Amino acid sequence: MTASPLPRWDLTAAYPGVDSPEFEAGFAAARGAVAGLAALFDRHGVGVEDSSAPDAVTAAVFDEVLAAYNAALEQTSILSAYLFCLLAADSRDADARARESELEPTRVALERLGTRFARWTATLDLDGLLKQSAAAREHAYPLRQARERARHLMPPGEEALAAELRTAPAWARLYGEVTSQMTVALERAGRTERMPMTAIRNLGYDPDRDLRRRAHEAELHAWPEAAPALAAALYGIKHETQVLARRRGWGSALEESFFLNGIDRGTFEAMHDAARERIPGFRRYFRLKARALGVERLAWYDQFAPLGGAGRSWEYGEATAFILDRFGNYSDRLRDFAERAFRERWIDAEPRPGKSGVSFSWRLRPGEPRILVNFKPSLIGTIILAHELGHGYHEHRLGGRTALASVTPETLAETASIFCETLVRRAALPEAGPEEELAILEDSLQGSAQRVVAMTGRFLFEERVFERLRKRALSADELCALMLETQRETYGDALDPDTLHPYLWAAKAPLFMPDLAYYNYPYVFGLLFALGLTARYERDPEAFRAQYDELLSGTGSADAATLAARFGIDLRSPEFWRAGLATIDAEIDRYEALVG
Repeated sequence: MTASPLPRWDLTAAYPGVDSPEFEAGFAAARGAVAGLAALFDRHGVGVEDSSAPDAVTAAVFDEVLAAYNAALEQTSILSAYLFCLLAADSRDADARARESELEPTRVALERLGTRFARWTATLDLDGLLKQSAAAREHAYPLRQARERARHLMPPGEEALAAELRTAPAWARLYGEVTSQMTVALERAGRTERMPMTAIRNLGYDPDRDLRRRAHEAELHAWPEAAPALAAALYGIKHETQVLARRRGWGSALEESFFLNGIDRGTFEAMHDAARERIPGFRRYFRLKARALGVERLAWYDQFAPLGGAGRSWEYGEATAFILDRFGNYSDRLRDFAERAFRERWIDAEPRPGKSGVSFSWRLRPGEPRILVNFKPSLIGTIILAHELGHGYHEHRLGGRTALASVTPETLAETASIFCETLVRRAALPEAGPEEELAILEDSLQGSAQRVVAMTGRFLFEERVFERLRKRALSADELCALMLETQRETYGDALDPDTLHPYLWAAKAPLFMPDLAYYNYPYVFGLLFALGLTARYERDPEAFRAQYDELLSGTGSADAATLAARFGIDLRSPEFWRAGLATIDAEIDRYEALVG
């Protein structure tokens, strides 16, 4: 029987196309909204040095400013999301690329108005406004966050100068240009071919161990030529981040990241300590995988080697039916969302040239995400689809919130995706044969190891880079030495030390993101928080269901500790984090039985 064609998503709910009158009208409206917002800010003295005294701002003025700010954020967000989705579906779309470039000045102007808005909030009698204004009460948390941000702003002239002199985005572009153009020589099938670095790294997933080894060695041979330029780029980005954090009154770039991620140091330390104490359990998993592969010790290039059998083919229709059934066992709301996503073509599942290889869910309009996957007809492909539908459900639950009240920090962004993925994976395990069960567990443990072991190592690396940059720039060789140091510290003797990856810092684009320091520990948080919630669900399903949707809809309206407390969870207690890690230990026990 011929499989049905895989779906492509429908974006026309936003605009019919970039050349349509509707898009032109939306583009003009967004520009007008931002320009109008600037005029409104000027009229009411929002965020200027001689702004009105706090008691001069009435609830009516506050409501007008807040509504206009949310409207400008929403209109610009829809345009940005639409163009982002077009380019993710086809990177060769020159018209979408051009319009994205045209939109950039409007986005920059809106970002600067956001700084003015934050500065203004610090002048307001917020307690008085919360009593008088329903809109203020709806935005209590983002307003308090804005006030804290304002407390850490430099004087307006210095902020304007810092914005004009900022170099981190240019360093990030340099990184992207250098790494995207790198090619690596690899001998295959009796001939040498040059392959993009991304393709070389993807060979780490190949079942042929000799090919994985040769690809790894070829990659390590290629990085030294680019490394000096990339070390300079890393210095430019991290030095700027560190200087601005210090000038804005943060104790460190790490302290600023806690604020941006909605957690405090006590929460971080409880999570981080629990993760580090369980790393030996992951080393046990690595040793078991080595046994399954028939090697004495796992090499770096063996981490993503496939194990187990794929089992039967899961065509897209079977995958969606299985997901709907399992989601329905949890709640009607979750199933209804997935049904709508399938029915209204919110999902782009067809692999094709020019399409992004990264799976994601993206907010197109309030409550209406779009989901991109490259579906493979397998159980693993089904689990990936369930994961992204979880992200989509989270966006859906935020649909009733304004743009300002629906900004979710990275720490909470994985909550629903991992929960939904876990629902489907655990439902599939009893129906799988031993080989398919091994493949499912390998996929799960591989992902958990990357989030806990690898991300912990990258956190340690970034922390030590910041520490050393207080004194001077670091050479590429020094960065490689630091990377090897943290790999030995986290992987221990579970990996062959002669195969470690000293240039991993150069291969990881998130390290070079200009606006994101510490793009690592939030993934540890996301995994363990979701697993901890899953454990709560399994102990008391009815109580959990009653609170879970409220938690998802509130991730932009409260910090992580406040949301967790509604479940009776203390995020500063290591025991909560240990409970999530215990579920991974149970998977390793079953994995051992299968490979033993």
